[in-house]
Amino acid sequence: MNYKNGRDVLPPSLLKELQKHIEGELIYIPKRSNERVGWGVNSGTRQMIERRNEEIFDLHCQGHSIEYLKQAFHLSQESIRKVIFKKRSEHAADATKQKVSARQ
Repeated sequence: MNYKNGRDVLPPSLLKELQKHIEGELIYIPKRSNERVGWGVNSGTRQMIERRNEEIFDLHCQGHSIEYLKQAFHLSQESIRKVIFKKRSEHAADATKQKVSARQ
């Protein structure tokens, strides 16, 4: 995030109005909501967690216990269960879509 001087970017009337409320301090002006990037998209965190969750699901399908996964990924039992449940639902939905596409 870059710092910009209000004198350089704001019309004088708006600058005077802002100075009535906050003067000589920093203020953050958020982007419009339709222009915001989702959490973790820019940093790659979202993709990293997606890969981790896919690995958890694959290991579970290979027969690894929830206790093993809990220790291996340093997550709670409840978090491991949520990942498995979500991934199972996603895989089932993907399989259904493939069957429908194959029929058409």
